[in-house]
Amino acid sequence: MKKLFLAAVALMTVCAVNAQNDLIQQFNDGVAAMQGKDFSTAVDLFDKFVDDAMDSEDPTVLNCVATAKKYIPVGYLNLGLKAAGQKDYNAAVENLNTASERAELYGETQTQTKAKAALAKVYQVQGGEAFNNKDYAAAAAVFAKGYEANPRNTDMALNLAMSYCESGEYEKGMDVYRNLAGMNPDRYKEVIDKANEMMALYTNNEVAKLQAANDYDGIVSMTETMLAANPYDALAHKVRLQAYNGMKNYDKVIELGDESADAQVNEADRSDIYFLVGAAYNVKENKDKAVAYLKKVTSGSNLDAAQKSIADLTK
Repeated sequence: MKKLFLAAVALMTVCAVNAQNDLIQQFNDGVAAMQGKDFSTAVDLFDKFVDDAMDSEDPTVLNCVATAKKYIPVGYLNLGLKAAGQKDYNAAVENLNTASERAELYGETQTQTKAKAALAKVYQVQGGEAFNNKDYAAAAAVFAKGYEANPRNTDMALNLAMSYCESGEYEKGMDVYRNLAGMNPDRYKEVIDKANEMMALYTNNEVAKLQAANDYDGIVSMTETMLAANPYDALAHKVRLQAYNGMKNYDKVIELGDESADAQVNEADRSDIYFLVGAAYNVKENKDKAVAYLKKVTSGSNLDAAQKSIADLTK
């Protein structure tokens, strides 16, 4: 009886060793496929190996599992890059998404970052055709996916914001432009300048539409939304004050004047604000305040008008 028991134990040991050897061989086959750049076979082998080794307690097998989990997202990343190089963008997107998901699952942050950056570039190329054909709604739908994958792809982000604005989704466009304008100025100065330029352009276009409809309340509402997102938004402060001036709400112009002037970043815009406040005080027949604010107009398109008003008020 004792002899039989020993024989059974020996058989179990042999089976365990064979199972371990099979797992290690499976892992080694995956490594060989990876080294041979047969990434499709490699990820299949590694996936199966990880599943099969799930319950193993052998240190050697567990080390191999850890290594396989590093290789799997890298394999999918390479499959995605290869498909992108062949302009098979659907396959590229599928594999790069899988690479990102597996990298996140296995804690491979660096590989996930690379996969998302590559994914964004694929979407950038896909959306580019629609963008170049001025099909901005279609371009925005594609660029939005790329922007989600990698907001640091600033070229695509600028195209996304423009696509939103051109397809009538002004607020969505502004959200992207604001994000770009808030980037590190030491690294992204040109991007920030472009974002601010385009924000001004599309905001002025939007204001022009609302003005044509005599919808000053709409302009004020739009600027309040902008200021909720960024209380220091110089353009929003200026446009809001201009809207109240257009509504002939001079009390509001006077109330918001100093705050709006303080928000400006250049002297010409600040002077425009002071001119409106001075003109508002003039309408309210407060000559001293009107002159005081008009004297603060030192540049810009209203300089001559301000000086003439001062001369008239101080005769």
